[in-house]
Amino acid sequence: MAAYNWGNGGRRGICGYEKALHVIGGQWFMVFASFLIMAGAGATYLFGTYSKAIKSSQGYDQTSLNLLGFFKELGANVGVISGLVAEVTPTWFVLLIGSAMNFVGYFIIWLAVTDRISKPKVWQMCLYICIGANSQNFANTAALVPCVKNFPESRGLMLGLLKGYLGLSGAIMTQLYLAIYGDDSKSLILLIAWLPAAISVVFVYTIRPMKVVRQPSQLMIFKQFLCASIALALFLMAAIIIQRQFVFSQAAYAGSATAVCILLFVPLFIAIREEILIWNLEKKHDPPLIESTIEKTQIVESQQVKKNSSWFANIFDKPERGEDYTILQALLSIDMIILFIATFCGLGASLTALDNLGQIGESLGYPSNTFIWRRS
Repeated sequence: MAAYNWGNGGRRGICGYEKALHVIGGQWFMVFASFLIMAGAGATYLFGTYSKAIKSSQGYDQTSLNLLGFFKELGANVGVISGLVAEVTPTWFVLLIGSAMNFVGYFIIWLAVTDRISKPKVWQMCLYICIGANSQNFANTAALVPCVKNFPESRGLMLGLLKGYLGLSGAIMTQLYLAIYGDDSKSLILLIAWLPAAISVVFVYTIRPMKVVRQPSQLMIFKQFLCASIALALFLMAAIIIQRQFVFSQAAYAGSATAVCILLFVPLFIAIREEILIWNLEKKHDPPLIESTIEKTQIVESQQVKKNSSWFANIFDKPERGEDYTILQALLSIDMIILFIATFCGLGASLTALDNLGQIGESLGYPSNTFIWRRS
């Protein structure tokens, strides 16, 4: 009897281990990991908060600071490099490159600001912040592309959710740094150096393209993710407003950051629930997943073409609008040229405000962490 109980317990242990592996390797856990990566990829939105620390420690005038802001935006908006890398390398490699660039760029800036290294020249600081800001594109590419491929029928919902978490990232990072370091903008630079890099390393093998499948309740799951993100946004808005009206201790900031982390991890519980449901149904030989048939023929044909031709052979043989483009096809398309011109002409004013609003607010007597902006 004892032997039987031991064997039964061993089988339960093996079953639990397999279930845990199924959850970690599932598509919904990958979605949650993508949310976290995007939530940590908004360091460029915080430039107005930590730019004063750079300006005062390095003795820059406003012209030098504006030049630094320009190179920050140059790095943040030139995403072609990450797209080209993603075309020829696996997702984990893209994540590792972005993680390394983020840590190196911002960590050297932190070393310079805290006088741990000799004072860099202006062009060197521009290079460092350009490298750090460009890492955001690698995180975006590594998270967005696999999610869109894994959910081709819900790509609009997927993109909206991911970009929403990116938009909230500045406010999330601010709450965390106030709780960990207090109101010290130099330490904010250290936080944005190690935290996004650490998140990418933790989920380096989680974010990946998977077999395209669809659950009957997929739309409802995305709605639950949306509700979780809205709750997080509303809490952040309320927290920022209250923190402007009252003096918060670091313990109070820690409580606020804890609530933010709880709301940030709500999608994890949704993902675990769905993966366990899939596991149980598969064990009953009643799989709830339906293979997606939309564009299946085109995907198979595209893969066959890639096997039988070189990577640049179909640059000018573009698919129909709305279908998947390669990075080189997109670069040479009329749509991309129009988008580039519109972006080049239309984003200057908002980027100028983004980089300087912190100093404008400070001149009016607002705290340095009042303004957390996102680009639409």
